[in-house]
Amino acid sequence: MRQALRIATVLVLAVFSAAPALAQRTDIVVGLVLEPPHLDPTSNAAAAIDEVVYANVFEGLTRFAPDGQIVPGLAESWDVSEDGLVYTFHIAQGVTFHDDSTLTAEDVVFSLDRARGEDSVNAQKFLFDDIESVEASDESTVVVTLARPNGNFPFNMAWGDAVIVAPESADTNTTNPIGTGPFRFESWRQGDSVTLVRNEDYWGEAALLERATFRFISDPTAAFAAMMAEDVDAFPVFPAPETLIQLQSDPRFEVVVGTTEGETILAMNNRREPLDNALVREAIAHAIDRQAVIDGAMFGYGTPIGTHFAPHHPAYVDLTELSAYDPERSRELLAEAGGDDLRLSLALPPPVYARRGGEIIAAQLRAVGIETEIVNVEWAQWLEQVFGNGDFDLTVISHTEPLDIEIYGREDYYFGYGAPEFQEIWDELNRTADPEARNALLGDLQRNISENFVNAYIFQLAKAGVERVELEGLWVNAPTQATDLTKVHWVQ
Repeated sequence: MRQALRIATVLVLAVFSAAPALAQRTDIVVGLVLEPPHLDPTSNAAAAIDEVVYANVFEGLTRFAPDGQIVPGLAESWDVSEDGLVYTFHIAQGVTFHDDSTLTAEDVVFSLDRARGEDSVNAQKFLFDDIESVEASDESTVVVTLARPNGNFPFNMAWGDAVIVAPESADTNTTNPIGTGPFRFESWRQGDSVTLVRNEDYWGEAALLERATFRFISDPTAAFAAMMAEDVDAFPVFPAPETLIQLQSDPRFEVVVGTTEGETILAMNNRREPLDNALVREAIAHAIDRQAVIDGAMFGYGTPIGTHFAPHHPAYVDLTELSAYDPERSRELLAEAGGDDLRLSLALPPPVYARRGGEIIAAQLRAVGIETEIVNVEWAQWLEQVFGNGDFDLTVISHTEPLDIEIYGREDYYFGYGAPEFQEIWDELNRTADPEARNALLGDLQRNISENFVNAYIFQLAKAGVERVELEGLWVNAPTQATDLTKVHWVQ
């Protein structure tokens, strides 16, 4: 009997061994909270654009690696003159755009001149401010001459706003993006999803996935349902942190927690009364219990911050005590400023950190005598009304661009700071190459905005996501806004 059982087992194993292996999946559905307003990263500040197209569809001269380092992109290498003024980029050979046109040095010249031109609509035009001229010395070499040394220039060229586009397709990239990346744009179902397919003619290492669909799901309950139903394979930043414990216990999923460049702030309109009074802004800052916001809105995922800078950066200065939770101090400051019976509007865009965090902040402000009218706005409305027109009192938003403290030097930026003393420090930073000296200046910038209470600094956004356990290659951290799929694959 035992012998018969052994033979039967061997036969069963033989049958399974002879069966064809299950086909490896080559597609993925990625969940994102926000739908991009369009698909051209060179003409809009929305991070949702880069989350779809950065490194997948569009590429720059340099690019961010998963650990935040700046590595070669379309430029295989570059040389820097001794005085730091001339960068010579050597462009990779055999690169074509998705319309089969060949990438040349002239395309790079076009892209950089377009981004820095007078009529440029590039949201990060400052990245190109130091460029004096851009020339193609031959078909694969571009010489960029700077007006002043800028040790950050390769970093600047890695942003999504600095990707290389072709003159023939630049005007239509908003709806039909034509880049050089490992994925081509296939379709966009408005309000639902964007689909990319593998670029079979990619000049570099081919993508392992054949198809990638980005589904836009802002509602936390719907996001959780989509994961449980396996309609979505990964949600790099999951909008329902309260369910992560449940998802972690499910053997189908892995919860991945990393860091981001996202400073979550209560932005204040420094141009508008009574917020043009620093005492009122300080009172608001002291009214906020950061940890309560993190616990209540993000279920503990987040790091308290006291300035607009990422805590994982070596130049970070912990200034949280400067605006520590102190409601009594807040009331004193309001009385000193004559700010009794303060009523302000609070615009909240769709992300959960904003909607939930905003409600908690509103309750905390009410406790010190500040009433807020919460106005929930859709993403496009926030971009136009708050970011574009500066029409707001307060708003909760996470600034996810890397090393973006520069925005405080722009007087016309939506919260309207741009103090001359801040700009002086920033200019000195641009003239400084020594890493230690640069870190010291970055510390001065952090102190400047915190001591003037430009905004209330709440927490650094965690990258708390969930993905199928069979997936590999998605970034753990987010050194820039991206869902880089170039190395993503299924292991079963």
